[in-house]
This record gives sequence, structure tokens and C-alpha cells, in this order.
Amino acid sequence: MARPVVLSNGEMHVGLNRYGLVHDFYYPYVGQENHTAAKHLRHRVGVWVDGQLSWLDDKTWDVKIAYHNDVLVSRITVTHSGLQVAIEFDDFVDSSSNSFMRNIHVINHGDNERDIKLYLHQVFVISDSYGSDTVQYLPDEQAILHYKGHRSFIIGAAHHDGRPIDQYSVGLFGIEGHDGTYRDAEDGELSGNPVEHGRVDSVMGLVFHIKAHSSARCSYWIAAGTLLREARHIHRRIQENGVLHYLLKTTLYWRHWTKPLKTISERLDGPYAKAFIRSGQLLKSHQDKHGAVIASCDTTMLNYERDSYAYCWPRDGAYVMWPLVRLGYHEEPLHFFNFIRRVMHEDGYVMHKYQPDGTVGASWHPYVHDNANIAPIQEDETAIVVFLFGQYYSTHQDRSLLDAYYPTMVKPMANFLAGYIDEETHLPKPSYDLWEEQFMTTTYTTAVVHAALCEAATMADVLGDTEGSVRWQTVADDMKEAAATRLYDYDRQYFYKGLRRVGGELAADDTVDTASFFGVFMFGLFDVSSDHMQKAYQTLLQTLVTDGPGIPRYERDSYHRINDAAPSNGWFITALWHAQYLIETDQIDQAKSIIDWVLDHSLSTGVLSEQVLPDGSQTSVAPLTWSHAELVSTLLDLAMTEKQKNRDEKTNPANRS
Repeated sequence: MARPVVLSNGEMHVGLNRYGLVHDFYYPYVGQENHTAAKHLRHRVGVWVDGQLSWLDDKTWDVKIAYHNDVLVSRITVTHSGLQVAIEFDDFVDSSSNSFMRNIHVINHGDNERDIKLYLHQVFVISDSYGSDTVQYLPDEQAILHYKGHRSFIIGAAHHDGRPIDQYSVGLFGIEGHDGTYRDAEDGELSGNPVEHGRVDSVMGLVFHIKAHSSARCSYWIAAGTLLREARHIHRRIQENGVLHYLLKTTLYWRHWTKPLKTISERLDGPYAKAFIRSGQLLKSHQDKHGAVIASCDTTMLNYERDSYAYCWPRDGAYVMWPLVRLGYHEEPLHFFNFIRRVMHEDGYVMHKYQPDGTVGASWHPYVHDNANIAPIQEDETAIVVFLFGQYYSTHQDRSLLDAYYPTMVKPMANFLAGYIDEETHLPKPSYDLWEEQFMTTTYTTAVVHAALCEAATMADVLGDTEGSVRWQTVADDMKEAAATRLYDYDRQYFYKGLRRVGGELAADDTVDTASFFGVFMFGLFDVSSDHMQKAYQTLLQTLVTDGPGIPRYERDSYHRINDAAPSNGWFITALWHAQYLIETDQIDQAKSIIDWVLDHSLSTGVLSEQVLPDGSQTSVAPLTWSHAELVSTLLDLAMTEKQKNRDEKTNPANRS
């Protein structure tokens, strides 16, 4: 359940599996319209040599997967000791055109000159629709076209000297008794069938005559367009300029985009610096050009469950944008706020989740609660957007931001938050919790709503909106006072998970939930040095931090647990929240031990999933964007601490020699 490599430009997003094969192919949205979203829909790569064919995923190849330093370009090396062949791939999605490219190096480790044939296979289910696709060989382009409606994909390849493909064939895939055209490669010759429709696939062959202990190079690409002429234009430019031209251009793009990350990374140790840069790039790779931030584009879960994580949760998006705001990035947060402003309900709240095109995503939240019609929302998702915009304005101090977004986003949202209050408790009315399971008034949501209203009041002051400022700050102050009296459990010395009404009476849920403590900490509902916080931290340690750095979300967390008798899985998010708390309270060594655990449990490419099983392996989707956001935030906290430490050492006379 992982994509160790993801490559993206904001329109095209490609995920490579553990064999280095294309297994997710999104276009023209990041996170929507996956044209390879099924268990068997991976693009195969095969090698024919000495009378036999071997596919890279037949488990006979040694596969090493990594990213190039500081850029979102992968380096995949596969070696077959029996065939005495190795292949190196440099893979990327072009930074400015919708094309996926592979620079390929084929190495003959044998003692004799040999013919080595490389077979490149494609299979699409265009726009998630099984059937009615067409595949054709294009003689004028010396390429293969897959198309349906407004989606066209032209696949090309060439030898290093510009010679085109040597073989091709297209045909049926997975229907009418056909496994797929890839089977045509098993005898080392492709039949040259030029057209097919329905469920289809295609194969291209390149034939190399390679001397002993020598090598040959070639290139491969997929050019995408909403019209055939658009895809053809990209294809022809690649033919003219060569893949290496675009590899250099994309490398320069990522180095430029990474500069703010690179500057901060210089304050971090080597492994931390590498993880900081890589995770920052993975955040960028999951934002669609229209602003949506996708939780994960790994669709492996579709093989086992009802849905994927390929949606924009406003909460996840805000957590992803938060470290980018702190780093001074301007464009990415602005695109996110534009997206939120477009999808926001007219009453000032956001829904559960959205597709990248702005339509409401699939949900399991009902409108009906206790026979009442209540919006199926997680209120913290609305609140964190207001909070983050306040942070964004504070970073850039650009009055035009308030002029544009205060009346159209901040004010409607703040008015909703200030109106969605229980008159008896002065706390937020019930909504779903951040784990999307419980309908109640949670401590976490209260903390985020309080912080959002305070930010909104501050922005109102800047604009001279006295009415808004007074109203929102008053509600926030009342909420803070109510939280102190209603949300702390003196018996367990922890914050309640939340409150719900049962038979008209308030009932408290005393489950120890990490979000209760860290929500209060991150959003400042209680002072970090208060007695409540100190005792709650000890309860957290004794209850949940019992088996290494990995922390479950809450007591008896069963999500993706291997069986009922097994312990709950640890989450990277909660572990990194803990590290952030330790950094804030000057327990740096303990924080670093958690960061080390996170890095030790990442994939070879630095990719993090959602959870870690008791045996130390990753589970659930990977990469999970929120996990990487928390790693960037944690390392940013650490870098700021290290900077202050270095400044103190330089200015303290006692430290001078």
C-alpha cells in the first residue's frame, strides 16, 4: 500500500509502485481522474534477452528506488543477476507541460555482445470508465495514442540517437479471454496490430545491440492533452528537444522552488535536512493547480475498501499549507484560499471534503442527528482556514490580502463560527471530530474555533470592523472560560475528548485522545505551562505513549489494526505532534529521538504513510500529505530552536574563548 515515488506539476500526477512502474496516473487534476486506478492497471516494463522475457514486477529483479538530491526526479535502478542486465531510470513530470518522461540506461553486465529488447507497456482506463477507449498506432508520429473524449495520451520512445521505436502492438486487455497485449512480447516480437477499442493496452519495443559490459540509452514519454492536437504538440516538442532538455529544465525548476526550504535546511543535520526538503516537495506535489490539496493520491486502498484518500479535506489542506506559510511561500497558500473561497457554503462553512474540481466529495456524514437537520460538517475544518489565513496575513503584512479575502471568506466564516455556539455551555455546537467518527463538541474543535475567532478579531481590528472584532473576541473569551470549567476531566487529569447530549443532559467522553491535548497545545487554548497541561501530559504518556514513539490517535483505536488482539497502530502525525511539544518545552533530545524514529520508518525515498504497524512496517496510504506536513513543521520548529541556540552561543560572553 504505497507509492514510493510521486511526480507532479499541478495538473499531471504520477505515482510509481515498489517496482518502479506507473500505477497512478492523474490528469488533468491532481487527485481526480486516475486513469490507472485498479489493482492490475500498472504499466509494465519488460526485458527480453537470451530467448527469455522478464517483467520488472515478476520478483526476480533487485529494485532500488530513490529521489535525486533536492529535486522531484526519481532514480530507479533494477538489476537481474540471472540475465546479467541492469536498467536505470530517471523519471519526472515536466514542470511546464503535461508529460511524464523517463531517461533510460540499459546495461549489459554479460561477457558477450547481446541483443537486449526493452518492452514498454501502457494500460489506461481513461476517466475511470471501463470500456470505449481507443488505442491506435500513429505512423506519422511513430507513437501510440490512447484516447477517449477529452483525454488523449500519446506515448513515444526513442533511441539515444533519435531512432524511433522498433516494434509495437495494441490490443484488448482483460476482456474476451485476452490477458493483454503485453503477452505479445513474450516471444521477443510484437505483432504490429495498429488499432483496437474497448478495454485496451499497448506495447512498444526498443531493440539494442550492446557489447559486453557496455550500455545503451533511450527515452520514453507520455504526453497528455484535453484535445489530440494538444497532446500531439507536446509529443512533437519532446521529439525535437529530447527528454534530457526537459530533465534539466525540471531540475532547475525544483531547485528554484526549493530555495526557502534549502535556506532553513542549512540549520539542520544531514538526514534532517534531506527529509525537510523532500517532504516540502511532496507537499507541493499534492496541490492541484486550482488550489485543492490532496490528502493522498495513492489509490491502492481502492482494491480493498470503498474509496481512496484522493480528496481535499480543508483541514488537511490547512495543515499542509501551515509550514509553507511559515516558510514564506506565497503562491501555494493563496491558491488554497482561492479554492476554499470558491467551495465555501453560502452560510460560511466548508463541507467534509472536496474533489479537486470543487465538487463535494463522498461522505459518510448524515444531515439528520436526533431528528434534527444539521449540516454534516467537521467545524474545525472551517475554523482552521480562518486561523491559517490570519497566520498568512501576519507573515506577509499585505493589506490587499485583507481587502480581498476578509469580506469574501474570513467574515462569513467567522460569523458562522460565532453563531454555531451552544447557548448553555458557550462552547461550539456538536459536529464531527477531526477523526471523522464522533458527533460531539470536542476539545480539539473548541481549541481551533477559539484560535480562529481570535485571529478574525485581530484582522477585523486592522480593517476597522469594530462590530466584528468585538463580537468574535467576546465569543472567543466566553469559550475559553467555558473550556476551563467544562472540558477538563479532574478524575483522569486530562482533557475530555468531548461532550454530547444524551437525553437532554450533557455527557462527557473521557477517552484519552491525542487531539485533545495537542489541539489545546497547538492552538493555545491553555497555557503550555499550566497545571492542567502538565498533568494532562503525564496522563498522555502513561496512557498512549507506552510502546515507543508511535502514538495511536486515542485509546482502543481500531483503524487498520491487524486484529482485535493487536495493539493500536502508531501514527506519524501524532508522534510528530509530540515532538513539537517537546521542542516547545525545550526537551530537544527527546524530540530528536522521535524524529529519528520517523525517518527510520520511512521508505527509501523518504515517503511516509499514515500509520505504522507493531512490526514497524508502514500501513494505509503512502505518501500521506499530512504526515509530511507535520514532519516539515517539526523540523522547522527544530531549526528555529537551533538558530536561537547558535545566536545565544555567539552573544553569551561565557561562551566566548
